[in-house]
Amino acid sequence: ISDQKPLGCWSVKHGQILTCPVVCNFETHEYIAVHDDKVLRIWKNEDISLDKAFKATLSADVYRIHSLPQGGPVVLFKGGAVRTLDVLLEAPQQEIENVISGEVIRWSGAFMEGQQPVLIFTTEKDKNFFVYVQKPKLSSLHKYKLERESAKPVCFTAHITNQTVTLLCLYSNGSVYQVLIPLQQDTEEEEILSKSLLLNFSASETVLKGTSLVALDKDHVAVLGSLIAPRKGSRECLTIWNTKFQTLQTSKELPLGTSGQLWCYEEKFFLIHGEVLTVIMYKCETSSLAAAVGKLKCSQTPDVSSFVNWNTLEDEELVVSFQSQESVALKAESRMNLRSRGSTVTEQQPETLSIGQLLLDLKDAPNYVLETELRKLMAKAPTPDLQATIGCVVTALTDRCKRNPKYYPQPFLQEIVETRDLSYSLCPDLMAVALEKKDMHLLQICLERFPDIPEEITFACLKAFLSMSESHLQNIDVNLDSVICYIDVEFDNKEVKTEIVENGFGAEMDQDMCGTKIPKQSQPWSDDDSCPVGPQKAALLNAVLHSAYTETFLLPHLKNLPAGQAILFLRYLYYLYVKCSEKVNTTLPGIRSPTINQIMDWMCLLLDAHFTVMVMLPEAKELLSNLHKFVRAQVRFYSELNKIEGSLRELQRLNHLRESHTYSIEVLEII
Repeated sequence: ISDQKPLGCWSVKHGQILTCPVVCNFETHEYIAVHDDKVLRIWKNEDISLDKAFKATLSADVYRIHSLPQGGPVVLFKGGAVRTLDVLLEAPQQEIENVISGEVIRWSGAFMEGQQPVLIFTTEKDKNFFVYVQKPKLSSLHKYKLERESAKPVCFTAHITNQTVTLLCLYSNGSVYQVLIPLQQDTEEEEILSKSLLLNFSASETVLKGTSLVALDKDHVAVLGSLIAPRKGSRECLTIWNTKFQTLQTSKELPLGTSGQLWCYEEKFFLIHGEVLTVIMYKCETSSLAAAVGKLKCSQTPDVSSFVNWNTLEDEELVVSFQSQESVALKAESRMNLRSRGSTVTEQQPETLSIGQLLLDLKDAPNYVLETELRKLMAKAPTPDLQATIGCVVTALTDRCKRNPKYYPQPFLQEIVETRDLSYSLCPDLMAVALEKKDMHLLQICLERFPDIPEEITFACLKAFLSMSESHLQNIDVNLDSVICYIDVEFDNKEVKTEIVENGFGAEMDQDMCGTKIPKQSQPWSDDDSCPVGPQKAALLNAVLHSAYTETFLLPHLKNLPAGQAILFLRYLYYLYVKCSEKVNTTLPGIRSPTINQIMDWMCLLLDAHFTVMVMLPEAKELLSNLHKFVRAQVRFYSELNKIEGSLRELQRLNHLRESHTYSIEVLEII
């Protein structure tokens, strides 16, 4: 999530359906999935296809797999039986008993009590709800019945403290009930559990739908869902409640809608807001009455309501934040959406303006005042919030650029990007503004430094670099460190041609391997010519080659590259490929020079995107022919090396056996 890049993707075959959430086995670092209810799949991160992954067909339908950091995966079947994964894999077709009869599982959770995994699940039958507590390693099972209410439970959550299960039940009328279940019980009879009202957070006649309930600690819960009230419609929101003092700590309406699911892991919320995965950090402090009612004047954490990023709800920048009452601190860490904007602010502290308020006050200030105040803000920003503060500074500058087309603080922006550890997600408008202003140097720096640039922006930079004329680029300040060591430039800016030897093979020696011969005098550009682009354009293209990307997302954009620019880019990639092949270690000299893998990957991408067009274009015929010949020559060269590999190893072995103080002449015949 920090780099906002997909790391892996696996798919089942057409017609198959994943029937429960995939989990990770913390002990073996493997993924575990179930498709079509009974088929278990286990694979590792380096595995490419699920078809070749481990497969086991079980004898009963699986409801959910729970993975515990110290207890391993636990499998819950739809019939209520529980097995650890190790026991299940010993005999996948073992008989699975039915623990429940006519009941439907509504919720399940797994926990560790000491060294023993404990699995809890709730079921429903004829509007009655039951609770099951199982210890699979001890073959222990207890069944309980919840007291019946006029309202219906919509979700559950639980935690275990001091050998007691605390089950929280959220009902459709907005009431949260607490149920205590001791783990040390010998009775086997079905017991009716009494519950106590923990809090009621909705007005009368208000109904909750599609909600999720998460316990943050013993005094705080988070609720995500839709509040449906008469004459007011439906409102989706995230709320944090103090159960000890029955107070609302903080809330945020989610206008783009949610999936109704809320996950909590390592003091972070994960929720879907519109089409965005939002990650929000939170911190619960010790509950006190003063904090619960927002009257706490002194806190251990001076800035408890840190930066919060949300989608912009209007065209203009909005300063939005959770109005935390200093008991629950929230901040948005990152989002899997690179193209949406968010505002980041802090809660106003006594005698100190918040960043959000300061930026609002500077909105109409003169340019020199704005830059001066922003420099001061960066200088005194606290270390934990430094990155987010700098992101706010860049956002303020880019917003001023969009409002005032004549304003563009290029030196200030370049200084920030070069000296600060920024990312695209912290300042998503910066590269768009740089593209509009044709600031090639700033784009080069961003491409080299930002780890999370969207493929759409990477393609826009590539297209801008290729479309810019060489004469215009000569007047632009561009960092040439990545090209100066392998493109020899004379004072008249023309490259000195050097003879290229292709790992022991000249172009003419393999000429007979290709069916089409092209006379040398008719070749406008050939594999032993100079670089097809100038050093400035080459340096900018190298920055693109260094940018991280996902092939699936980049390929559709590359197909929109004009044919002329695609051929020029392929010529440059071919030039780099030949240059790399001159070296024994296939490495270009210089700082931030492209690697052979980056060059090959981009060549393959470009050919995949434009192969049909290039085959049809006469001007690309020579290029493809030269590329074909060069690759075949290299394949032949390495094939010859493979033939003498055994002899070379034998020679190496004999060198180790030979005594160093003796002198001899040996003749080795290589057959």
